[in-house]
Amino acid sequence: MHKRTVGALLALAALGACKTSDLSITNPNAVTVASAAADPLAVQLLATGLLSDLRGNTTGYPQTVGILGRESYTYTPTEGRNTTHYLIGIAVAGQQKLDPSGFATGVWGGPYNTLRDAYNFNGTIASNKVLTAAQKAAATGFAQTIQGYALLQLIATRDTVGIVTEIREAATDLAPFVNRDSAYKAVIGTLDAGYANLLAGGTAFPFTLHAGFAGFNTPATFGQFNRALRARAGAYYATTSGGGAAAWAATLTALGNSFLNAGATTRAQLDVGVYQIFSTSTGDATNGLTLATSTTLYAHQTFSTDAQLKADGTKDARYVLKFKEGLPSRTGPLTADGATSAASTLGPNLYLTSTSPMGVIRNEELILLRAEARLATGDKAGAIADLNTVRVNSGGLPASTLTAASSNADVLTGILYEKRYSLYLEGHRWVDARRYNLLATLPLDIASGPNKNFVAKVLPIPQAECLVRAKSTGALLGPGGQNNCAP
Repeated sequence: MHKRTVGALLALAALGACKTSDLSITNPNAVTVASAAADPLAVQLLATGLLSDLRGNTTGYPQTVGILGRESYTYTPTEGRNTTHYLIGIAVAGQQKLDPSGFATGVWGGPYNTLRDAYNFNGTIASNKVLTAAQKAAATGFAQTIQGYALLQLIATRDTVGIVTEIREAATDLAPFVNRDSAYKAVIGTLDAGYANLLAGGTAFPFTLHAGFAGFNTPATFGQFNRALRARAGAYYATTSGGGAAAWAATLTALGNSFLNAGATTRAQLDVGVYQIFSTSTGDATNGLTLATSTTLYAHQTFSTDAQLKADGTKDARYVLKFKEGLPSRTGPLTADGATSAASTLGPNLYLTSTSPMGVIRNEELILLRAEARLATGDKAGAIADLNTVRVNSGGLPASTLTAASSNADVLTGILYEKRYSLYLEGHRWVDARRYNLLATLPLDIASGPNKNFVAKVLPIPQAECLVRAKSTGALLGPGGQNNCAP
């Protein structure tokens, strides 16, 4: 008893010697910018988080715009909204539009999560006491490149509706919408600022990038990736927001500083670029666009009928490479009013396994972006040469019969055919058709009746976003008082 009493008194004495602050510990599940900045491992962890965010948006974006661009459908027998919400939508004032509370509201929360994480990343870098000035510049340029990419995905899907481009310290402090022109300027400005920082970033990042960035894992080579994204953004801006000749000239400059190899002749050279990687490891992610697991994913049947022929009479090599024929015939759900979409027996076969890498941007796209830019700036012969580089070496097709005497419209048609098969299900056909005012050329499938299909021009702002903003005065309004949440 005596021993237990002495022990208790000693414990109380030790506790009495402690200060209140000694009993306060940092919550490891609520990391602050200050605590992260003091942790030498935090920069790597935050960079890995941004790369994870970047990958998280990779499969959803091409799948969503692929349906709108009549590239692919998700034919789930028990969930008809995977087709009806994209192809039929709802009637608003006598017009077909996408339902803001439905399935076709993707590519919103993911990119904004990325932008929030990039905001926190930049704050951590700015307050870091260990990194050199060059390392800070490299890290900031890395984050700004990812920010620019996220913003580009957002405006490419919302177009005339506009987006929010500003992330504020408090998540409840709602920044306003900006119009399409301002959004593209924000994308380009962010990428340009990132490029400037990467140029000042020394020889190495203060963190490691995953294997999908092989060849682009230093500030200088990552800068080439940045310029490739800048070229894509510049082409979008030139054809949508009145960027015109100046935007096309800037696009050509960006391509000149990217990893463009216009002399590519092999599949390996055309495929050089940045990739997302996947694995089946616990806690990791797999590729969601592979027939190995996504058995409800089908390709639009017109890719078979529209594929051009090689000299030996067989189809475009890209068609043979990227599509699987003879799947069980499937269509969207039948309703009392009849079919809701076209049937298909064709599947996308780009990714053979659940761990196949997926391209973010490849040299093949850069060559075709240069063809667009050359055509728009009066170099028709150069544009034809670029499309033929891809046509012959990727498609195995004879060189185009286009000449300098061909109309601009015919050359553009040639470029868009090459983009359609070269960049299948990489997120381009719907955007390209819209920015060249060619949405009406996409197939409707069901052209009349109660289940008539339509081609949506934009994705709506999700209803949940609008409900939150309705509680904040003016938060729904964009420039000129436009209600960006109106369906």
